[in-house]
Amino acid sequence: MSDRRCSVKGRQPPGEHWTKLIRHTMEEPAWRDLSSAAQAAYPWFKLEWRGPDANNNGKIRLSVRQLGERMGVRRDTAAEAIRDLQRKGFLYQTEAGRLGVDGEGKSPTYEITELKMPGTEKEKDGRKLYRQWRLGHDFPVARSNANNPMGTNGARTKPRHENRDGPVTESGTKRAALS
Repeated sequence: MSDRRCSVKGRQPPGEHWTKLIRHTMEEPAWRDLSSAAQAAYPWFKLEWRGPDANNNGKIRLSVRQLGERMGVRRDTAAEAIRDLQRKGFLYQTEAGRLGVDGEGKSPTYEITELKMPGTEKEKDGRKLYRQWRLGHDFPVARSNANNPMGTNGARTKPRHENRDGPVTESGTKRAALS
């Protein structure tokens, strides 16, 4: 069996990629109130961080589909985990997802509030919003807008405000019943 130790102290062996979860963070009330899916999702976001030398915090992209595949769960579960991480202050959305002019989609970008943002003072740590979280006082969750607000093929749409959803098309049977 080959020994894959590094020659430079503190460096990872080639091909290895790991992240650490800090016990103090995991003992916060916000962490204990997270769903188990959100707790499982958090390390996947931290694995997208490139480290302090190539700090990309605030520009971390991980789509719901990618997260679901990595966690082995449905997209709905992954989406709810991301929303839970935002509500408790572990993630902050810095840029909304969008569909580019070439038709290629871009997932939202996130800041991991535990980590230092690039361009800040060397001694300054992350914002750690989760420390300010209190039961019943969740942080706002960034909602994405519908890509097709007018509906498909020009059909009129009616938003469902009770679910805070984007516009939805009326069903044909409902329209026929109203006529």
